[in-house]
Amino acid sequence: MWIIVIICIYFAALMFISRLTQRRADNQTFFRAERRSPWYMVAFGMVGASISGVTFVSVPGMVLSSQMTYLQVCLGFIVGYLVVAFVLLPVYYKLNLTSIYMYLGQRLGRQSYQTGAWFFLLSKMVGATIKFYVVCMVLQQFVFEALGVPFMVSVLVLVLLIWLYTRKGGVRTLVFTDVFQTSCLFVALLLIIYMVMLQMDFSLTDVLGALYTDERSRVFEFDDWTSPRYFWKQFLSGAFIVIVMTGLDQDMMQKNLTCRSLREAQKDMCSYGVAFVPVNLLFLALGVLLAQLFESQDVALPAKGDELLPLYVEHTSSFFHITSYLFVLGIVAASFSSADSALTSLTTSYCVDIKGRAHDEQLRKRSHLIICLLFAVMIIVFHLLNNKSLIDAIYTIVSYTYGPLLGLFVFGLFTKRLVNDRWTPVVCVISPCFCYAIDSMAQMLWGYHFGYELLMVNGLLTFLGLWLLSRSAECQSPS
Repeated sequence: MWIIVIICIYFAALMFISRLTQRRADNQTFFRAERRSPWYMVAFGMVGASISGVTFVSVPGMVLSSQMTYLQVCLGFIVGYLVVAFVLLPVYYKLNLTSIYMYLGQRLGRQSYQTGAWFFLLSKMVGATIKFYVVCMVLQQFVFEALGVPFMVSVLVLVLLIWLYTRKGGVRTLVFTDVFQTSCLFVALLLIIYMVMLQMDFSLTDVLGALYTDERSRVFEFDDWTSPRYFWKQFLSGAFIVIVMTGLDQDMMQKNLTCRSLREAQKDMCSYGVAFVPVNLLFLALGVLLAQLFESQDVALPAKGDELLPLYVEHTSSFFHITSYLFVLGIVAASFSSADSALTSLTTSYCVDIKGRAHDEQLRKRSHLIICLLFAVMIIVFHLLNNKSLIDAIYTIVSYTYGPLLGLFVFGLFTKRLVNDRWTPVVCVISPCFCYAIDSMAQMLWGYHFGYELLMVNGLLTFLGLWLLSRSAECQSPS
């Protein structure tokens, strides 16, 4: 009962914030927030928007299989955010872009522009759907199932709530709701850590000592270069992940483009880029503490890391209700901050990039509603299929689609050649296929499995394909 009350209060707060930010509900507000967002609010809110509900569940469990080596990726994030701040943001602000893919149209041509936009739409819709599906399953298990609410109904209600508080204010509303949701996420995370400390009778000094002596706290791996956790692989991959999945992703960039000036946007980008290291350190530290708690109670550790935090919630005895409330609050805050941002950016890209009608308010309203409904339908379809291998395969395919965006932007920014525009879609489709073939052959012949570095290979193949089909010419690049 109390979980329902907490969720109702949570969404009432979101609706209240939404009403305050919807005084002027036009396309300039929805797409760009009139370029008046305070940079520090964007920076704080973006931390929560970048942490999905899947991250909230999965990152603590990473320590069971890969220790704290994920922090190597997070250190690479910092380099990536610096590149985005001082290479990509100046281009976007100079051209006064609403959608970042408009740059591709100005530099490379219409087909390249449409290709980039469609790759984003496909990647973001499917990726966001799978992430939100996982969260819907968790909420169904901990909240709605006990109330007898069918999964289909709960999904429709959750997506309807997102539509309600974003339908008018769009990105302007999200800047403020993200601050609230990030605050809830951190409160939930810190209080869960505190509950674990109470159960283990640990002081802060004890926690630091336990983390220091536990082998699962190992961060750096320099020994085996073939390992997916080798430092330079993870560090460089982290940098490229940010460049592509933040700097070349309309979802991640849209709120950053609402700052008053380039300088404020750069301060915003650098601030929340650095924040990812301590935030993920907290998640990983929670994972180590949970593992130690289970071991001290002779509870078998789960086979899958994703099950570590949910297992703790299920097995907590005297603190069960409080812990479950915090768990649900953290999941809701993380997942909705990510999903509402994705749906708003999808609406923006469709109206601006695909339809080319940035000032058509009726189109924006219809598109936002249709995209939200499609989002709900896809979640329900995934549930009906109930095929984990299929979902994993789709997620893998989606992970390949960011490589072509990397190749397109690198070609535009760092060459002055003219691309053969009509062949761009072909190159961008073939490149991920080649990457899949390369990865399969490497596993079969040498037992080597590509990790995050496949993103760089994908981008390189796209770049080479564009180069081979391009011609030399003087072309003024905005960079």
